[in-house]
Amino acid sequence: MLKNLSTTIPLSLLLMTLSMPIFCNTTTTLQGSDAGATSTMVIPAEIEAIINKPMYKNATWGLRVLNLETGKELLNLNSDTHFFIGSVRKIFSVGALLNKVGPGHHSVTTVHKEGVIDDGNLKGNLVLVASGDLTMGGRTLPNGKIAFTPFDHNEADSLGNAILTKTNPLAGYQNLAKQIKKSGINSINGDVIIDDRLFDAFYFRDQFYVSPIFVNDDVVDVIINPGKVKEKSLVDWLPKSDAFSVVNELVTVQPNKKYTLELKPILPECIGKPNCFGLIKGDLPSNFSPPLTNSYPLIQTYRITKPANFARTIFIEALQQAGVDVSKITKVKDNPTHLLKPSHFYNEENQAASLQSLAYQEHAKFILKVSYNIGADTSLMLLGLTDGERTMAGSLAMEKKQLHDKYGITTSDYHFIDGSGGGDTTATSRVVTQWLEIMSQQKTSFDAFFNALPILAVDGSLDFVKNFKANPTLAGAAGNVYAKPGSYVVGTESGMLLKGQALAGYIHSKNNHNLVFHLVVNNIPINSLDNLLEVFQDQGEIAALLWRDQ
Repeated sequence: MLKNLSTTIPLSLLLMTLSMPIFCNTTTTLQGSDAGATSTMVIPAEIEAIINKPMYKNATWGLRVLNLETGKELLNLNSDTHFFIGSVRKIFSVGALLNKVGPGHHSVTTVHKEGVIDDGNLKGNLVLVASGDLTMGGRTLPNGKIAFTPFDHNEADSLGNAILTKTNPLAGYQNLAKQIKKSGINSINGDVIIDDRLFDAFYFRDQFYVSPIFVNDDVVDVIINPGKVKEKSLVDWLPKSDAFSVVNELVTVQPNKKYTLELKPILPECIGKPNCFGLIKGDLPSNFSPPLTNSYPLIQTYRITKPANFARTIFIEALQQAGVDVSKITKVKDNPTHLLKPSHFYNEENQAASLQSLAYQEHAKFILKVSYNIGADTSLMLLGLTDGERTMAGSLAMEKKQLHDKYGITTSDYHFIDGSGGGDTTATSRVVTQWLEIMSQQKTSFDAFFNALPILAVDGSLDFVKNFKANPTLAGAAGNVYAKPGSYVVGTESGMLLKGQALAGYIHSKNNHNLVFHLVVNNIPINSLDNLLEVFQDQGEIAALLWRDQ
């Protein structure tokens, strides 16, 4: 649980983004529906006590609460002020795609053969055409639902640990390979190519270019356990592949010594080259308690910076495992896209295998429950594709036009730079609650959207937010608040600054009312990860107060 997290984790490991202008001075003036108009609504004393805590003395809060059935505005604090909202932005990109394609939408990844099959030998290339399937079967549970954990591996390096799912990250590639073998292809006298031309790759947060092909969420998991004192710690990694390996120089040391752990390089550029590896080194005290879980294994990750190169090697290895002779193919090299034919060539006539994705409602759940940034950005790209847009800029423009023309959302009420809430993403509480209202009116997609949101004190990124339960009058809020949190932390000359912490979603109140709300605070200096977690807990308590009193 996050509440037990050790404060020894450097907060600088949290996602860093460029500094933006800072709001200042806490205010509890409530505004009416018209911008700047003072309302007779009074902020509840218990909420005011929280937002006036000393740690928030230089912060600005925003809050808007509506009764979803009547449309009546119940609370309005700075609802027309632009706030940094972080990952709350994801409710727009994910919600818009759910509305556009439907909760049951599936993408299909296909494999095509070029040339002829002669006595089981394919005389030509085998081409895997990427469909933007975020998980490629790697998170699929036996019941067809998606697997996720409270602490996802996509945040392992920023939060210091993670819990891995118990699914096979290579399941989809192995499925396709078995189909190839079953189709009568026993050997390949050509090459294997990943066709990742579905959309133009976009640059993700100064790390790498994301394309529509994915293996294990574009990370390699490093699984760490202690060894004997003065000996190497036990280090393994997944997925295992010739595309990337790990060299272990991490040593288990005497108890109470300083914990140091370094992965080099975090962003390996060698993927697609022979002998590509990462180095893990440092000292692991024998009595070290891993953060988040307080138990081993300890999880860290390397970023797969060249997804198509990695996926190509993974697919070749899956073919080999399935019994297809790939001995004439160079397993590790740059993906040979120059060999691809025009996209229209790859059709049903030469299709040799296919993999249907999970329904998008399951991917939406994955994105919103654990705040999967790349999934939200890819969702925006897939939304753009429905209108012929192939770039991030084009998809953002298409989304903006749709939000205005179809949903009546004022463009000046938000500023989005990607699909996930990176950097200087801002919005007003008015537009966030407006979007939540709009989503509640979508007959075909609302249930999927609602059920994809984290649930207070139950799952996802709100699983650990439970401190409010110490008050018996608030405990019933657990399971009755479905909301997306968002965080925006930056480094400054004077230390760390929580530029934005937001929470937006729905409450089924104790009084049997359905509420929509957006709660946000900006500009909080923090000294440790525990300070950030305290803000989570405070916002959880405010949500619980809304559940009890509204």
